[in-house]
Amino acid sequence: MTEQPEDQSRNEEEELPGAGEPEGAAAPDAPEPEDAATPEPPAPAETPADVTPEPPEAAEPSEAPPTPEAAPPAPAAEAPAAEAPAADAPAPEAPAAEAPADEELEEIEIAPREKPEIPGADLEPDILPDGEQFLDAEAQAAAEAEAEAAAARAVEESDDEEARPIADAAIDLAAGARYTSTGKRKTSVARVILKPGDGTYAINGKTLETYFPRETLQRMIRQPLEAVGYEARMDVVARMHGGGVSAQAGALRHGISRALIVADPNLRGELKRRGFLTRDPRVKERKKAGLKKARKRPQFSKR
Repeated sequence: MTEQPEDQSRNEEEELPGAGEPEGAAAPDAPEPEDAATPEPPAPAETPADVTPEPPEAAEPSEAPPTPEAAPPAPAAEAPAAEAPAADAPAPEAPAAEAPADEELEEIEIAPREKPEIPGADLEPDILPDGEQFLDAEAQAAAEAEAEAAAARAVEESDDEEARPIADAAIDLAAGARYTSTGKRKTSVARVILKPGDGTYAINGKTLETYFPRETLQRMIRQPLEAVGYEARMDVVARMHGGGVSAQAGALRHGISRALIVADPNLRGELKRRGFLTRDPRVKERKKAGLKKARKRPQFSKR
């Protein structure tokens, strides 16, 4: 290796700028940089051995959890670089605290539903059906028969109650007493006179059996006097016109009931409850033009 002459090496040192100056000295004309001053290192915080120290804000985020032991303070030369974090760096995430609970939930296994021998045997119905549906044929027939017997008894009791005479009836049966009234049904009109007697009926000069041969009509006409208990103590004289046989029977019963109210006003409530004082408003509907009757139309011919 050849040695260079001293003059040549001295000239090279003179040509280099700042070769004779020390490294730490700054150029007189150059401005001082702002970050030239080295900041003081932060004082280490006193942390107990059991508490895990939180990572400093200036440190770069890392997914690894912090070490349990306290880290030694960084040297002064490396502090500026550590304290200058990125502007958009996200904050470090804390470790999930509910991880054990999720693990426990995942570990629980749901037992599979066992298939019953009879399909639907383990299901509970929301609406329970009536008990009669679970009865056999004989039990169901017995229950129906009992219900019919109860309904028949109720009807008989109501009939007996209606047939029972009114206890508080007090009618003056003087020799010259006369109680008159008028009854109507459809187009029939009955003018009735009640007087003391032995229970005979004279309707347009005829007896009850002759004028109304049907027993149902005779029973209906006798109902008002039987209700007050005077069926054998008063005579009925009536003059009737208009309507048919059934309408005249209804008009006669209505007239007898209203005559009893004239004889004793206290009987009004009981007779009204049994329906003897209510005039039947049903009448025949009038015929319309172009029709055979009220609603019957003539036969339609297509051709």
